[in-house]
Amino acid sequence: MEGVRWAFRCGCWGPARCEWLLAARCVQREERDRIGRFVFAKDAKSAMVGRLLIRKLIAEKMGIVWDEILLQRTAKGKPFLASPAPASSTNYNFNISHQGDYAVLAAESGLQVGVDVMKTTQPGSSTIADFFRIMTRQFTDHEWRVIKTAGPEWTQLDMFYRHWALKESFIKAIGTGVGFNLQRVEFHVSPLDMSVGRVYKDTRMYLDGEEEDGWVFEECMLDADHHVAVALGKPDKMNDDCSLAFYNPIAPEFTMLSFSDLVSGAVPLTEEDLSYWENFQSKPDAPRRQSATS
Repeated sequence: MEGVRWAFRCGCWGPARCEWLLAARCVQREERDRIGRFVFAKDAKSAMVGRLLIRKLIAEKMGIVWDEILLQRTAKGKPFLASPAPASSTNYNFNISHQGDYAVLAAESGLQVGVDVMKTTQPGSSTIADFFRIMTRQFTDHEWRVIKTAGPEWTQLDMFYRHWALKESFIKAIGTGVGFNLQRVEFHVSPLDMSVGRVYKDTRMYLDGEEEDGWVFEECMLDADHHVAVALGKPDKMNDDCSLAFYNPIAPEFTMLSFSDLVSGAVPLTEEDLSYWENFQSKPDAPRRQSATS
């Protein structure tokens, strides 16, 4: 089965009343309620899109009827399909991320998958140099050399977020969560400069000083400010001599979806609740600092 790469630009989505209420009806009640508790509209939109992306994947690619899908979360908060159990021939592992202006989903059959999107943005309360000092322990000496020799300060910041997306994609793929020492993983990025509209697979990862041949990292830029990294690990039940490249010979590009795409084939799970729209409209879009720097 081909890998799936979907993106939705939440930053440009100002949902109409009918859209938001339909979206709320098409996710599980507990998820709808959790999304409703977000303080900021930006976060609520991203979370809602993330759940719709997952349900769309399961319905369209795994052949499970929308209103039979039951999603739960691991202890680390990673969503997974709790029931019904898919046939082995249609099973996908998936992961989502939302940050900046986008929500993204990556899915592969049988492979460990992690995805992370990061927007290059000015640190809110410090200079770039001070921000780097605060984040010193998150990267290795090699990674900091690459970051700090990338060019002007903004280019350095862009390289910082590229590395950050790579690390987060790996952490999400292995499901470790908070507490993993990020200096254990070191990325040797290649090429140094990336162009919008291309997918790159040449970056290598070292774990505890040893190069990891069992992982592939796809990198792309959704636009000039947003990096995406997709981490793909070995299948859970494969022989050591099986090559990961065999299962993903061509890295797919991210497909941009519209709201109509998100809900095509969706089945409402709950009754319409007009107060849910009023709750959403009452939310400020984003924290004041975030609004000023994005």
